[in-house]
Amino acid sequence: MTDPHSIEIETFCLGPYQTNCYVVRSRAGGKDACWVADMSFDSGVLLGRVDQLGLVPEAFVLTHAHVDHIAGLFGARKRFPATPIWIHEAEELWLLDAERNLSALSPMPMTAPPADRLLRDGDELALGGHVWRVLHTPGHSPGGVSLYQAEAGVCLCGDALFAGSIGRTDFPGSDFATLERSIREKLYTLPGETVLYPGHGPATTVGAEKATNPFVRG
Repeated sequence: MTDPHSIEIETFCLGPYQTNCYVVRSRAGGKDACWVADMSFDSGVLLGRVDQLGLVPEAFVLTHAHVDHIAGLFGARKRFPATPIWIHEAEELWLLDAERNLSALSPMPMTAPPADRLLRDGDELALGGHVWRVLHTPGHSPGGVSLYQAEAGVCLCGDALFAGSIGRTDFPGSDFATLERSIREKLYTLPGETVLYPGHGPATTVGAEKATNPFVRG
């Protein structure tokens, strides 16, 4: 079994929406590898950290395609042109459509580079010696995903579930009943000690949210 302590997750709270973007690093077997999960505005400090580590991201993995999670992708691709972009298949076109990614509502409508890989529920993604499982967690958006690593007990849950809250369901393509089902069936079924790294706000645990989250009780 791969040492779960060889996974490191660094949080970068970026842009006007205070979006959490993550450098996910595997140091298994003495070899460093990393992903970047989500890429918001003002991402220079995050990319600088990747440079400081001497790494090239193996992927830009997107939990969903709202503007505050994709705004920095062109800059990231300029810095790391060979790094592929991964997103759930339901939001492939959102990267290319300012109305779908909600940036049309802002003073600066924008798009992002096209996806290189489309994710599906249950996909297994390898980073270094670790395997992460894709959990399709729609509701905040149709293609929302969470990325779960069982050995380390960590999950990047995007805007599905926050500490004491949930993702908004008043956007086009959002639906509360769908999000509630995603949380109950995909996130609340994980071990209680699983650490959740959300798209906004502090980290939390599955157990804490099941016990206290006022929107979706366990």
